Amino acid sequence: MLFKLPDNDVLYQALVSRDASYDGRVFVGVSSTGIFCRLTCPARNPKRENCQFFQTVAACIEAGYRPCKRCSPLKPAAEADAMIADLLAALEADPLRRWSEGDIIAMGYDPSTVRRAFKRHFDMTFLEMARLGRLRDGFVTLSSGGRVIDAQQDAGFESASGFRSAFARLLGRSPSRFSGEELLLADWFDTPLGPMIAVSDPHTLHLLEFADRKALPTELRRLQKKVRGGIGIGRHKPTEAIKLELDDYFAGRSAVFETPLTMHGSPFTRRVWQELLTIAPGETRTYSDIARLIGKPSAVRAVARANGANQIALVIPCHRVLGSDGSLTGYGGGLWRKQKLIDLETTLAGGVSAPGKNRREPG
Repeated sequence: MLFKLPDNDVLYQALVSRDASYDGRVFVGVSSTGIFCRLTCPARNPKRENCQFFQTVAACIEAGYRPCKRCSPLKPAAEADAMIADLLAALEADPLRRWSEGDIIAMGYDPSTVRRAFKRHFDMTFLEMARLGRLRDGFVTLSSGGRVIDAQQDAGFESASGFRSAFARLLGRSPSRFSGEELLLADWFDTPLGPMIAVSDPHTLHLLEFADRKALPTELRRLQKKVRGGIGIGRHKPTEAIKLELDDYFAGRSAVFETPLTMHGSPFTRRVWQELLTIAPGETRTYSDIARLIGKPSAVRAVARANGANQIALVIPCHRVLGSDGSLTGYGGGLWRKQKLIDLETTLAGGVSAPGKNRREPG
């Protein structure tokens, strides 16, 4: 369960004083060295402006940091499972390698066993950890205006075709086909629950999804068909706005999202999404509840489909909808994320108004 993070000034003081109460609960990434540490690390304290704080080891790795060799932040998981220690050491030694199940087998491990172990300890598989880290490096290079060849090298792809194929699977087109005049821009940023991709025009947010969601490439292709000009790589103001709001959300400061939205869906689907926006943090509904509230009590399955079609995660809170028996069901970002979001929102329930009062709808 995520706990309420103090602000960065408090965390930096905890780092300076090597406060053991944060050990295993908060980690620091140091941008000047590219490593992440426990707050009790005996190394010399980094400068305040070079510090980025995370709640999980996975978030540090997803942000591109390597584990510190002095304080060994991966030690608990490694001590619990020598296989994890071996694979993480191999990944650290060769982070740009295009890892496959064949490589795992060659190291003497069963891929399914590795998959379960990494999901249990890090909420992502070993191959996802390796792939997302590589692709993120290329994405960031392109977003900052870098050349395709530089992005390819930063992502660790030996061939241009392999790099273009990876991006084509994600965005539906290769970087060489970007005109620079696309109406929508996609950007990547990290959260405590994993990297997310946001797509916006200069005025509204169109998509917000976890980067490892299997349906993301399909959603992006569908979005490109609906909007003239396609999707490029970069960041409009709504993406900046939602990133700041998500920082507040994950820090436990606020669950109010005011970034304007454009919702792509049928009138029925948008009606379901509007109802989701009325569910306050700390509250949940069932699919049957939603069907009844929109005046369609027999349309429970249609409500479930509309809920699953939501492509603006967290802001349109489909994670607050449960099965009829109160069980966690049907969340594209993974049931483990759904549970952590609900847990996080229990700390926000007091005094937080329901978001979504002034949303912009597509014309």
